[in-house]
Amino acid sequence: MTVETNKETLGFQTEVKQLLHLMIHSLYSNKEIFLRELISNASDAADKLRFAALKDDSLYEGNSDLHIRLDFDKEANTITLTDNGIGMGREDVIENLGTIARSGTAEFLKQLSGDEQKDSKLIGQFGVGFYSAFIVADKVDVYTRRAGTPVEEGVHWQSAGDGEFTIEQVVREQHGTKIVIHLKPDATEFADGFRLRNLVKKYSDHISFPVIMKSEPTEEGEEVKDETVNDATALWTLPRNEIKDEEYKEFYKHIAHDFEDPLTWSHNKVEGKLDYTSLLYIPARAPFDLYNREAPRGLKLYVQRVFIMDDAEQFLPLYLRFTKGVVDSNDLSLNVSREILQNDSTVDSIRTALTKRSLDMLSKLSKKDADAYQKFWDEFGTVLKEGPAEDFSNREKIAGLLRFATTHTGESTQNVSLDQYIERMKEGQNKIYYITADNFMAAKSSPHLEVFRKKGVEVLILSDRIDEWMMGYLNEYDGKQFQDVARGDLDLGEVETEEDKKHKEEAAEEHKDLLERIKTALSDRVQEVRVTNRLTDSPACLVVGDFDMGAQMKKIMEAAGQPVPDSKPIFEINVEHPLVQRLESEAGEERFSELSAVLLDQATLASGEQLDDPGAYVTRLNRLLLELAN
Repeated sequence: MTVETNKETLGFQTEVKQLLHLMIHSLYSNKEIFLRELISNASDAADKLRFAALKDDSLYEGNSDLHIRLDFDKEANTITLTDNGIGMGREDVIENLGTIARSGTAEFLKQLSGDEQKDSKLIGQFGVGFYSAFIVADKVDVYTRRAGTPVEEGVHWQSAGDGEFTIEQVVREQHGTKIVIHLKPDATEFADGFRLRNLVKKYSDHISFPVIMKSEPTEEGEEVKDETVNDATALWTLPRNEIKDEEYKEFYKHIAHDFEDPLTWSHNKVEGKLDYTSLLYIPARAPFDLYNREAPRGLKLYVQRVFIMDDAEQFLPLYLRFTKGVVDSNDLSLNVSREILQNDSTVDSIRTALTKRSLDMLSKLSKKDADAYQKFWDEFGTVLKEGPAEDFSNREKIAGLLRFATTHTGESTQNVSLDQYIERMKEGQNKIYYITADNFMAAKSSPHLEVFRKKGVEVLILSDRIDEWMMGYLNEYDGKQFQDVARGDLDLGEVETEEDKKHKEEAAEEHKDLLERIKTALSDRVQEVRVTNRLTDSPACLVVGDFDMGAQMKKIMEAAGQPVPDSKPIFEINVEHPLVQRLESEAGEERFSELSAVLLDQATLASGEQLDDPGAYVTRLNRLLLELAN
């Protein structure tokens, strides 16, 4: 049979060239992972064929015995990995082996520092898959044909990983993919049967398809035969007490294409009204596209042990998108689709249960291993903060998992739980106080914290962009209300003595005329002027109205091009401060107005906001300085 080969030489996508170079050098100390990655891909290909064949069993082409074959040739210094899975057509090969069709790839590559040890962890999170072959290969040949296509439509791909590849059409009788790895001179150790067997047992024992190798004769003349070298049983189907921790970890690396061990996992079988098994993992490191809410996410879905789809996002809420794992249901149909999943009551019930299990898994981790939980929080905390808005029923559970920086720790690390905060509450304190700002230092030095320092009351410091939005959905925890120290009337509860309250009331009455004068002078810029109970050292501060939008949310909406509601701040003054007393003694209204404006501008800057007219503030300040100089 004659076939028009149509051989072409094509260049790798720029990102592939960069990734190949960095990966080969950064992952060189862990060369053996290439086999795990390739077997994992072969297993995925077999899964995809089995699923496609549910609708069209002719795709099996007469052989439904799906397996992976591993061979080696010491003399030729090659390893050959063959699967009879779904296979690839010409365009599939170019897309899968010549490009990286993932959004954010260029941004990810910019994160790489050139430090091989650090980069290896990042690259592991990206998932290198097939390209890991070039860690040990100086040339790779791929022979493949998509199941259900004519034998003349086979494809041969070849590359030395040096910036380009060739691709040509060939006759291939068997559907699926064969990868021939031509080993580098310093990787000949892998052209060895015992070495390969050990690697399969170490990394791929849990693969649910048999990995077949020729037997190693132990005696001269002993017959060589095919044998399965892995356990070939889906890990999640086994009883928990039969699975070792190392097996759980390797299975995670298989499904997540990650190089690091997970932080923790939860394996659970449910029987009764629902019949399903789940195996959930919390990764140790965030993927590069974690904050892209449109990126593929979700669990691997199986129905009655048959693979249905990757990234089934319907089984967990978006704020738990970092969770990896498998769900295998006996209640769903084998022809289930993403559209059906969105409107299925069984899926809703499983989602509710898996959400609770994920949160319980995190809660157990926080109690069992504080350091590991802190590592989780540093990687995924900002995403978990999306939870209170998205998941009303689990709001209290999520709040218990949050971590904060506080005025008592004095550092920006978010490591204090709400339970720890409540344990340290002052006698008479009945609220959880917090402050939001653009950054930790701005919040820590805010004048709104002065009375809390004086009273020894701890305040949560929230400086992530999402924080003010999150707190809009957190009203209370453990029966205690949250209060923004820069919003509305400050209620200090019994921490504020009767004498303090009386003093404030008397000061408001005594300085009533001053408050009116300032309100008149600043009428176009403030909604109210009042005596403060927040300040001890500063002359004035801005306070947000109870129902007004805070500065942090305004900035987020403005950055997103959204209209921002117009609102004026409340202006609180410290009548015991020398500057305010000097203002009160000013008889001239023009000068009084100018001094009032300077105080307001200073309070605006101290709150972390920008001035509408910085030039006017500088002019006023310069005039005052010149007067002092004269």
